[in-house]
Amino acid sequence: MNTLPINLDDLIHARSVESVKIEFKKTWSQPIAESVLHSICAFANDFFNLNGGYIIIGIEDKNGQPILPPHGLEGQNLDEIQKWIRGNCKRIDPEYQPVISPEICQDQQILVIWVSGGDVRPYQAPKTLNSGERSYYVRQGSETVEARGDILTQLMQMAAKVPFDDRRNSAVSIDVISPTLVRNFLSDIKSELVAPGNVIPELDLYRNLRITAPINSHEVPRNVALLFFVDNPEQYFPGARIEIVQFGDDAGGNLIEEKIFRGPLHHQLRQALDYLNNFSTTMVRKVPNQSTAHRTVAFPYEAMEEALVNAVYHRSYEGIQEPVKVYLYPDRLEIISYPGPVPGIEMRHFQPGVMIPPVPYRNRRIGEFLKDLHLAEARGTGIPKIRRKMTENGSPDPSFDFDETRTYFRVTLPAHPQYIVIHALRESSHLWAVGERQRAILNLESSLSQVPKSGALIAQIIEYKTSSGDFIAAEKLFRDIESDLTIMDRHLPYTAIAKILLDQRKFNEASVILEQAPLPIQVSDTVELAILYKRAKRFQEAHRIFADNYEFIKDDPKSLQEYAQTKINLSKINRDMHTKRRLNREAIELLRRAIQLSDDKVRNAWCWFDLARTLNSLRASETEILQAYSKAMELLPDEPRFRESYESRRRKKDDG
Repeated sequence: MNTLPINLDDLIHARSVESVKIEFKKTWSQPIAESVLHSICAFANDFFNLNGGYIIIGIEDKNGQPILPPHGLEGQNLDEIQKWIRGNCKRIDPEYQPVISPEICQDQQILVIWVSGGDVRPYQAPKTLNSGERSYYVRQGSETVEARGDILTQLMQMAAKVPFDDRRNSAVSIDVISPTLVRNFLSDIKSELVAPGNVIPELDLYRNLRITAPINSHEVPRNVALLFFVDNPEQYFPGARIEIVQFGDDAGGNLIEEKIFRGPLHHQLRQALDYLNNFSTTMVRKVPNQSTAHRTVAFPYEAMEEALVNAVYHRSYEGIQEPVKVYLYPDRLEIISYPGPVPGIEMRHFQPGVMIPPVPYRNRRIGEFLKDLHLAEARGTGIPKIRRKMTENGSPDPSFDFDETRTYFRVTLPAHPQYIVIHALRESSHLWAVGERQRAILNLESSLSQVPKSGALIAQIIEYKTSSGDFIAAEKLFRDIESDLTIMDRHLPYTAIAKILLDQRKFNEASVILEQAPLPIQVSDTVELAILYKRAKRFQEAHRIFADNYEFIKDDPKSLQEYAQTKINLSKINRDMHTKRRLNREAIELLRRAIQLSDDKVRNAWCWFDLARTLNSLRASETEILQAYSKAMELLPDEPRFRESYESRRRKKDDG
């Protein structure tokens, strides 16, 4: 019967178990039997606290990769092989017995030996099957080697020292373990232990998972069982939770929201990651001369996931009451765990291109379960992955730090610069709306010091300073960056200053600014530029931009109305009667389409008003013109211009 708490296919292809924890043997023979005994001893010694490993007999490998279909153990006596392994494992000192599970892989019989980290290391095994001499063995990478020199010294220092998460907890009954949580976990990792029709008693499930251990005449849970398979691990380990706090300012004084995630470790991890993923804003930017847009996020999910999983994996649960903390600031995300890294890891190891040394981990079982769930990855890949994902997103480099006494470890993920801009604009908009105008400007200026090339921030500061009566400062800011070709969204400061000049009715000065303005990439910004050209009475330029972007604006009522008004104004200055009529007819079509698409009462009223005047220019029937005026008045009865135009039209009709 299958006794593995892991999916066999995932195991063979190293999808949930690191390849260095798997050893393949093509077949069974006496020389192989000797190496199997040494590997069992090495995995039991668990020098790096990876919780042992697996020996798969019946599958050949090449460069660590399984060769399938399996060679199998056809013609071999599986009972005799298992009997030999159990008998010779008694020769390991102290005695160690692994889990042996006969399996079928692609219709071939194989044998899987699961060797978890032992409780009473160091273990030693006979050097040869026919001698009494013994040696200590450890795993170095994917090989089993004899422990010598410093390795042997370190192994001796680990004598009977079991990682905290794998220790027996005699103060708690196994009755606190939730069989539902255990079965759900095994179902998540696709273990055959809970396959349909496979009815296994709860205690046997716990034993197969190695989350309980015998003490005298009864079983007690291991600490890992109390972290993964009870509803409230904090009852036994205060601080076994994740806290996420969002701040509105860099100093952390303006608290916006606090969320606490409790429950089994893997549950709180998934919930916290979902929350962070929902929080992380997606930003889309059109790339010139490309059909696809460039998408970035405030914080890459994979980087957040790796950092948070590592915090839960590598923190201590022994006497540490501080939770894993996640702090969200406008410009960064910090993930802090307690205490700091284990001895042997120094600050220099977190520099780009430097590998984390293979020191023993603090928790071996937590890591094993997180890898089974595909939450954690292979040893030593976390820091490089965080760096890679940040780079791929266009984000600044992450940073890693801890104090001299190793009381904490912190990962800092800087926000994408575009997110800093968006957050600053939102926050300042709120401050401006509630009357805190000076704070709004200071907030933008503070963010500009972090993203000094942001045209969006510069443009908003120009608008706010002008509205506050300081146009001189606004104009100076524009002149300071006017010739800087490295400004992102460089057109925005130009359009901001042009709007201000148009509001001041300085049409010639605004026209000069618009001529110098870089062409935007985003269609919405391009349309805004066309509207400014229209306001500056540069109708030809406005018309050209609207015409070039018609496919993008044809379903936008505001843009259609602006386009129609541009055509109406062009018709007034055009002397060719045929062109005049064509422009007015086209304007009427645009206005009717805008009315059909819009549910904005005000916009529709002005569209009807523009339509009435254009129909008049085309000498349409009096009934049709008056009907358009009536529609405008019906929508906005208090607009005097509508009533005046309608009454004037009626008087002319009566006089005529």
